Amino acid sequence: MSIEVKNITKHYGTQKALDDVSFTIQKGEIVGFLGPNGAGKSTLMKILTTYIAADEGSASVNGFDVNTQQKEVQQSIGYLPEHNPLYLDLYVREYLEFNADVYGVSKNRIEEVIALTKLTAESHKKIGQLSKGYRQRVGLANALLHNPDVLILDEPTTGLDPNQLLEIREVIRNVGKDKTVFLSTHIMQEVEAICDRVIIIDQGKIVTDKKLDLAMVADQEQIIEVEFDLVVDEELLANLPHLTTKANTNGNVWELTFVSSQDMRSVVFDFAHNNGLKTLQLNQKNKNLETLFREVTKK
Repeated sequence: MSIEVKNITKHYGTQKALDDVSFTIQKGEIVGFLGPNGAGKSTLMKILTTYIAADEGSASVNGFDVNTQQKEVQQSIGYLPEHNPLYLDLYVREYLEFNADVYGVSKNRIEEVIALTKLTAESHKKIGQLSKGYRQRVGLANALLHNPDVLILDEPTTGLDPNQLLEIREVIRNVGKDKTVFLSTHIMQEVEAICDRVIIIDQGKIVTDKKLDLAMVADQEQIIEVEFDLVVDEELLANLPHLTTKANTNGNVWELTFVSSQDMRSVVFDFAHNNGLKTLQLNQKNKNLETLFREVTKK
């Protein structure tokens, strides 16, 4: 087990930031950790990295307890915090050499992580001269210096432009081939592109924990948006097979939700034909992570 969290609770004064949180992450998994602002994501990551302690419960990383074996936990993880602390006046290699001395690792490892994070072309520059995308790469390189088994990345792509985002995504995907990655982000596409599992937290509680492919096809749900040429009797729509919800969104436009393995567009088309209606548009909305996120975090 790479990460194990059992009944973690954390208060800030009267505010409960984490409320009896439990989950496990197996070795080699890439797990996305999602939640609204203030849901408790960063708090949990700080507990796992031993920066703060939980009020109740327990947690371990690579079998090491975060409360009693802090040094072992720190040696097991590579951590990139949301606000990446860097010495801007140092050159990239100089900064990595400094941290290599702290970790007690070979200088040869510096060249390995520079190549892995594709920093070679910028490695002769001062960190303060780099774009935010390359600064994030420096942070990732530093997190990887001691070759940890677990990477904990808190909002690693915040503030990046689309090109930088794609570059960092590729770096994370590559390093995740042989490491466990626990990744916090607000960008749904990031999780869909990188992760094989998603955990969603809301108001300090875990509300979803699913394999990503299963989460996207949960209960074989599909949403169909259809516009008819005429007003439709709602009672007629209620007779559609496998229909779970219906909503008149605008004029003669309806959003119909079905639970079925069958593509229900043909059924809606036949319904229109049989009732003397024409379909002006007929679209299937794929259920994506953003849809799931809204469903489980809506108040």
